[in-house]
Amino acid sequence: MGLDIYFENNYGKLYENVEKGIAKKYEYEDENGKVSNQFILREIPLRIDDNKYYDIVTPYGYGGPVIEKCVKDKKDELLKNYEKKFKEYCVNKSIVSEFVRFHPIINNAKDFKIMYNAQCIRKTLGTNLKDFEDPVMSEFSKGCRKNIRQAIRKGISYKVTKNPNDLSVFKKIYYSTMDRNHATDYYYFDDNYFNSVLKYFNDNIILVEAIYENQTIACGLYFIYNKIIHIHLSGTLNEYLYLSPAYMLRYGVTLWGKENGYELIHHGGGRSNSEEDSLYKFKKQFAKNTEFDFFVGKKIWNQNIYDKLCVAKKVDKNEDFFPAYRK
Repeated sequence: MGLDIYFENNYGKLYENVEKGIAKKYEYEDENGKVSNQFILREIPLRIDDNKYYDIVTPYGYGGPVIEKCVKDKKDELLKNYEKKFKEYCVNKSIVSEFVRFHPIINNAKDFKIMYNAQCIRKTLGTNLKDFEDPVMSEFSKGCRKNIRQAIRKGISYKVTKNPNDLSVFKKIYYSTMDRNHATDYYYFDDNYFNSVLKYFNDNIILVEAIYENQTIACGLYFIYNKIIHIHLSGTLNEYLYLSPAYMLRYGVTLWGKENGYELIHHGGGRSNSEEDSLYKFKKQFAKNTEFDFFVGKKIWNQNIYDKLCVAKKVDKNEDFFPAYRK
């Protein structure tokens, strides 16, 4: 098994429609070691001198370039050679810029910090299953544990299914939640997406259901890989929001993860970079002691064309938004 699910060859294929591009993987190897970089190649909707150009982005979630192996004390040399070769690759393929969301747990940002001018923009949160005998007591907030006790008293239970072969119940609940939250198209994963998840990663998913009066009222689809559980997508039926079954999903996956030898549940971060973000505050209730730094990287591989694209779009090339020509 590789480092994590986000670095698996087929992972990028899940997000070709979402990112409106094609999943690619670049691999560089020399006597010093090996670097790989999985990304989505996207056509830029502007032409310069009638030529087509592209940019690349990390598939949904986390990833970025990663050192797969390295000879002792040869890291700097490996990275220097990778950068040179990857720049040649980008210029040859008319790739102008790259936006990277580095993996907060593996922390590949530390190796590529200078190359990609990586910046820590927020924290992501986790529940540590490995180091706590009782992660519910150690990682969950007092209010959170109270909500779980109330849910159990009301008769809400949970069910975990490993390698599910049918996601129809989950999809119904997930779409109702997206509608309620007026989510953007980016988060509306279609049937093709869910079919691809089952096709490529059936061994790496679990379905967690909150059940009330014999009905599934909330559901979560989570990735499992090596010893990590990644909270991926979840939702609650509108008419059962008052029961707060989302707490039961996190409780269920925590107990299941601990029982099955997993070491960490990664919840991700908020919708924004603010610590007052409501989603971040919700997730923080399950992560009293465990957080990670989330870095993003920005790289211009062809400055001349980047500048021309910004002029064509009438935007400031030093704009915070990256790449500026997509603002």
